[in-house]
Amino acid sequence: MSVAEPPEPPARGDDGRSTPPFPGSDLFTADPFPPERPHDPTPEPFSAPEPTSTPEPTSDPEPTSTPEPTGSRHDEWWARLLATPRRHALWYWGGPLLVTLLAAVLRFWNLGHPQALVFDETYYVKDAWTLLQHGYESTWPDGADADFAAGDTDVYGDAASYVVHPPLGKWMIALGMAAFGADSAFWWRASTALAGTVAVFLLTLAGRRLFGSTMLAVIAGLLFAVDGNAIVMSRVALLDNWLMLFALLGFWFVLLDRDWTARRLEQRVGAARAAGRDPHYGPVVWARPWVIAAGAAFGAAAAVKWSGAWFVAAFGIYLVIVDAVARRRAGLPLWASGAVLKQAPATFLLLVPIAVGVYLASWTGWFVTSGGYDRHWAETAGNAATGWLSWVPLPLQSLWHFHQSAYTYHVGVHTPHPWQANPLTWLFMIRPTNMYYADSAGCGDGGCTESIIGLGNPLIWWAAAISAGYLVYRLIRRREWAVGAILVGLAAGYLPWLAYLDRTVFQFYSIAFEPFLLLGLTFVIGLILGHRGDPSWRRERGILTVAVFLIAVVLVSAFFLPIWTAQPIPPLLRQLHFWLPSWG
Repeated sequence: MSVAEPPEPPARGDDGRSTPPFPGSDLFTADPFPPERPHDPTPEPFSAPEPTSTPEPTSDPEPTSTPEPTGSRHDEWWARLLATPRRHALWYWGGPLLVTLLAAVLRFWNLGHPQALVFDETYYVKDAWTLLQHGYESTWPDGADADFAAGDTDVYGDAASYVVHPPLGKWMIALGMAAFGADSAFWWRASTALAGTVAVFLLTLAGRRLFGSTMLAVIAGLLFAVDGNAIVMSRVALLDNWLMLFALLGFWFVLLDRDWTARRLEQRVGAARAAGRDPHYGPVVWARPWVIAAGAAFGAAAAVKWSGAWFVAAFGIYLVIVDAVARRRAGLPLWASGAVLKQAPATFLLLVPIAVGVYLASWTGWFVTSGGYDRHWAETAGNAATGWLSWVPLPLQSLWHFHQSAYTYHVGVHTPHPWQANPLTWLFMIRPTNMYYADSAGCGDGGCTESIIGLGNPLIWWAAAISAGYLVYRLIRRREWAVGAILVGLAAGYLPWLAYLDRTVFQFYSIAFEPFLLLGLTFVIGLILGHRGDPSWRRERGILTVAVFLIAVVLVSAFFLPIWTAQPIPPLLRQLHFWLPSWG
């Protein structure tokens, strides 16, 4: 019986074979679409050689011991449950869609509350609205927040506003208002909530690509769906959720390219050898559509916030390393030189110009109108470049000056803020951001409080932080490709901030690399789950441990949900959520 969707091709290990199911990937049976293993003449490691002759029987054979039971009753039950291709297909797509549906409920429910501009929505929502009207961000009078929230959205001026972030994220925020107006907070947050929901599904796709397991992919999606940092950042119209989405999309494209390119490299090397030619360095693979797509996605991330550019750099280097490994695996004698000197320039041309083009395209509104900030700077006498840069069009010179000014602002932001958080503390969620607080009626004599606090689920974050440390050790020890890919994404999103420890920054910036933290945690969960070929005691304990952890995660998220979604609760109950003194 055929199924509607074909299986994804298996990920390849560094030894050239298809990667076997990840530990835990067969919970409770092998993945619904087990990949066909290509023929590989290399013997399995540690396999016993075939005997050349029949051994002489012994007179007193040793008694054989009873083999230790393997797997668990849960494996058997799961195998019966997914006994048909139709059920396999239902789980293959239904599992990821189910956690995505959960994410949608948590992100869209009561999204229009509070009907007020929350935290930095005062900048990005109003900027998004004026982008729709003028094509550039324009100024607002003092006190405009209350008027905007009350539905008086046309009090903006025509003069350009000085902004320090590229426009794409604000264009994305504007989508809901473009369709349904800005009278309701629901619509100025709707597109951001949709981005957070799509990101959960995208994480399941990336997880399945990494681990070869729908079960682990669903676990990764569940963690993302119920985490407080992800929920809050999907329910307020800030830029960072869009940065996260585009970076995650680019990561998925990079994963798709890994197998795509390796197969084509092997085909071309094999064809060359069959024709009697020595491939030496190996061919240059230009047909890499997923690299082009990754360049567009990472360029979009940079067009939301400049920190997205680190993903272009990090995964550009990662692609060169992956190409080197693929060439070595293909048996090319000059694999390193071929990867660096032949393939790397081609990869650069496929990745970086696309990213730059997408970034510049995000400024289209600024280019095609005349009112944007610094739009005509280069046209002022004495400002235009001279000498060998005089050929650069004046609008690009003006844009470059604008970027210099914005960069100076960014590196000079040191104004103290009561909710700023040192990047060294981000992985442990030491200082979350209190984005909204209000008193409301009800809850007895003491009244109610409403809060939106950018606080992640502490069980998820603390476990993920420990897992990230373990993955660094494991990469050094075992050099597993999946671990390397996860850590590259985590490094791109996190490490650059360590160069700005004295800047005014916030915990919620961590949403940009949270998907990679959760993939790292899921990797460790897979190790704990084990394999259905493990001894029964080991397998059953692994399943029980993971089940208890996931149930605890869901219960903790339910407990914290009121302070993520501005639900009215008594002040005492609010205080009970502050497990660390720095949270309140």
